[in-house]
Amino acid sequence: MPDVFMPRLSDTMQEGTVSTWTKKVGDRVEKGDVLAEIETDKATMELEAYEEGILEKIVVEAGQTVPIGEVIAVIGSGSGVSAAPPNGEATPAAPAADAAPSAGAEAPAPAPSAPAKTPSTPAPSAPAPASTAADGVATIKASPLARAIARDAGLDLSTVRGSGPGGRIVRADVENAIAALGKPAAAQAPAAAPVASGADVEEVPLNNIRRITARRLTESMQQAPHFFVTSVVDADEIVAARARINAGLAALSGDEAPAKISVNDLVVKAVAAALRAHPEVNVAFAGEKLLRHKRIHIGIAVALPDGLIVPVLRDADTLTVTQISAQSRDLATRARAGKLKPDEFTGSTFSISNLGMFGVDQFTAVINPPEAGILAVGAIKQEPVVRDGSVVPGHTMKITMSVDHRALDGATAAKFVADLTTLLENPLATLA
Repeated sequence: MPDVFMPRLSDTMQEGTVSTWTKKVGDRVEKGDVLAEIETDKATMELEAYEEGILEKIVVEAGQTVPIGEVIAVIGSGSGVSAAPPNGEATPAAPAADAAPSAGAEAPAPAPSAPAKTPSTPAPSAPAPASTAADGVATIKASPLARAIARDAGLDLSTVRGSGPGGRIVRADVENAIAALGKPAAAQAPAAAPVASGADVEEVPLNNIRRITARRLTESMQQAPHFFVTSVVDADEIVAARARINAGLAALSGDEAPAKISVNDLVVKAVAAALRAHPEVNVAFAGEKLLRHKRIHIGIAVALPDGLIVPVLRDADTLTVTQISAQSRDLATRARAGKLKPDEFTGSTFSISNLGMFGVDQFTAVINPPEAGILAVGAIKQEPVVRDGSVVPGHTMKITMSVDHRALDGATAAKFVADLTTLLENPLATLA
């Protein structure tokens, strides 16, 4: 009787919400049929069936959120058809592994857990199952998160019994073992200050996007030591270049509504050129090493009504400014509609956040891990500037790069920002 699991639909997803069921208990299901819509931390996606049969049970009701790898439905021959759980409560599911199957795939059924022991007489854990690597060394089957928690606590994984699929050690197994030894699993966050309650306060539950955004940004600030480099750009040429390009596009469009490029499109083009000239900035910190990306994929932060998402312009250095403009508009439109595919909001190597359209002069952005930097772009302002010793009207734009100090030093970031400023002040040079 195949179980349907909550799939991993993006590389940052740790849990998902069943937005709606498109099949009901007793319905016939064919391979490829859409069973449900799943809301992830980034978008709402369709869950397809990879088995055929009768939908016998819905374990997780619409609106409920469960971890990846959790059983959410059962497909069988029809002999075990049962109604949905009363009062919208899901029936207990087997423990889920920390790492779930790839998008759309169903995970193998978890191995049965050992009989529960009373707290007063904990039984020693049986050694975890091990597999043999190519070099003949036995390796313990455990999720990356379980390994990290065990390493921080000084716990020997060979003493832990795994409850995941195939006896794999998952987070809960490690935390239970640490608790049995009387060790703290992890440092606890300080208690939140009390907040007002009552009729004057409305509670607004966090949705998936807001919750995951909060978690990832908190992790970024805690893990990546940020520093910031700011430059004031002479933006007269940006304004002039944009006007000339848009006038040319209007002339070519005839009776059709002309396509227009934005200031951000020119910024993306300049950042891509600067990254090509400074490959040492197009990196990610990875523990004992740096990962230097050979391709330039730029993430563009898009504000949603309930959070933030960063669609990706792949190989941005190979795109023309009109291609950047068209792709950016398309990605932003589909991001706001929740229609992006997983590979369209993952894999960026550097990000840009632009609040200039809101009249913001300057700000600092939080790094989008595992990238080493993000550029915050402010509004173009007309103000007095000094040129050749005289005060004249001009346009300026402030840019601030947030940098992961583990990956880049101050001088490296300063050289990159200086060259980027030069490119922005001469935008036509990037279009040649």
